[in-house]
Amino acid sequence: MLFGMIVLLGVGILFPALGTVLWKKRKISLVHEYHTRNVREEDVPAYTRLMGLGLIAIGAGCVLTGVAAFWLEKPVGWIGLPLGFLIGITLILRAQRKYNGGRILS
Repeated sequence: MLFGMIVLLGVGILFPALGTVLWKKRKISLVHEYHTRNVREEDVPAYTRLMGLGLIAIGAGCVLTGVAAFWLEKPVGWIGLPLGFLIGITLILRAQRKYNGGRILS
C-alpha cells in the first residue's frame, strides 16, 4: 500500500509539472509530433493550454488519491483518480479534436 501511495504521489507531482511547462512555456515539443502535426502556429497557445490543463487534472487526481488513501485508509480515497483522469482526458481529447484537425490517433 505504501509503495502505491508513493507511486501515485510521484506521478501526481510529475504530471502537473509537465502540464505547467507545456502550458506556461508553450513547449509543444513535449507532445508527440503526430499529435501536433496539424496544429497551426496561431493555435499553439490555446492547444498547449488545454493539453497542460489536462495533464494537471490527471496529476491532481493522483495526488488527491495518494493523500486520501494515506490519511483515510479507506477505498473512498480512490475516487480522485478516475475523476482527475476523466477530466484530464476530456480536456486532452477536446484539444486534439479542435486544434489537430479532428485527428486524435493519427
